[in-house]
Amino acid sequence: MAPNGTSAASFYTDDKNLMKLCDFLRSSDGPAVREAIEMDKRVYYIKGEKLVNFMVEPKKGTKWPKELPKFTSRQEAIGVCKDLCSGHFMHRSEKVGKGELEVSRVRDFDESAYFTWMYEGNKKFSHLMTTMLIIGFLCCTCFPIWPNFLKVFVWYMSVSMLIFIFFLITFRALIFLGVWILGYDFWILPNLFDEQLGFFASFVPLYSFERTKEGQLYYRIGVFVAFFSFCYWAVTQPSEFDGFVKGQGDFIKDLYAGTLLSDMSQKDKENIDKPKMPSLEDLLKKLDSEDEEEKELSEEEAVDSLLDNLVEDEEDVADDEE
Repeated sequence: MAPNGTSAASFYTDDKNLMKLCDFLRSSDGPAVREAIEMDKRVYYIKGEKLVNFMVEPKKGTKWPKELPKFTSRQEAIGVCKDLCSGHFMHRSEKVGKGELEVSRVRDFDESAYFTWMYEGNKKFSHLMTTMLIIGFLCCTCFPIWPNFLKVFVWYMSVSMLIFIFFLITFRALIFLGVWILGYDFWILPNLFDEQLGFFASFVPLYSFERTKEGQLYYRIGVFVAFFSFCYWAVTQPSEFDGFVKGQGDFIKDLYAGTLLSDMSQKDKENIDKPKMPSLEDLLKKLDSEDEEEKELSEEEAVDSLLDNLVEDEEDVADDEE
């Protein structure tokens, strides 16, 4: 029953209430959906039977919204699903291939058919993110006219993020290697680099710990011998650890200061984001050098033609004497 005592069927006759129901069904607490391509567009679809089953008996642990009445029978759920189809919240589809759908000519709801969600929820957040993306793009294209302190801030942030990611990847790999040798797979932030997850979902769970698959014993022994042999060799070799630490510190300082490219003059580094246009003086020098080259070529051609004429005259004299 609805909060005010009315039945679920009568409560969901209002489009606003149907939108609230769709917001819940399309959320992470709703039924699982699949992805497909329909009319050259990525869509989400679900089988009618699974949708009705979820509406009547939600999966365990589902937090049903208090403001929405629960369904007491399959007939109530099927009736609301028909309203969702007639209200264009979803439409019936047919499979035409693996991962491909097409809009069905049949509009009625059927538990054995597939239905594609047309309702995309509140678009305010999407519009806000699009606006922020456009503003960010414009800011990036206007980077040459940014004030110098903002350029320095962006540079420091970029270098700090680069160093943090490098040490995080190295730390994760070393921890995994040490635990994997003992027969377990231990990953810190296992979904960190999963491209199919969102930003916040990439940090969940914090870690994963499970036994390795069978048949990896000899690989673990080989890695154990190779790793600790390398460690023993590195420890027994004469080295200047203090010099190494100092060198790494100088490298990071140069990285933050932007002085790694020592062969670039200070003027070039300051004007690296400015378009390089030749000045009038440079153009005139270039024209003068081209004129001088043409003069030299013309003088060489004149000498060559004079030598050719002398050779021809000598050959003519020799022919006359004969």
